[in-house]
Amino acid sequence: MSKSWYVYILLCGDGSYYTGITTDVQRRLETHKKGKGAKYTRGRGPLTLLYVETLPNKSEALKREYRIKQLSKKKKTELIKSV
Repeated sequence: MSKSWYVYILLCGDGSYYTGITTDVQRRLETHKKGKGAKYTRGRGPLTLLYVETLPNKSEALKREYRIKQLSKKKKTELIKSV
């Protein structure tokens, strides 16, 4: 049985967005908040989870993460608001 993967978007304290993938969103968010997550999110707190999308496997999650990262901030905001 394969586990689901998730693409997520965080709002950082400086107003920027961070996009990542994980199999456990809550665990990953806590890791970011403790300063142990991605280098980008360190020192950019507080962090707020804004968007989560479920994908069937890691490959699809990586592809979706890449596509989201290519979007402008305006398009990311539209994506977040569409949920």
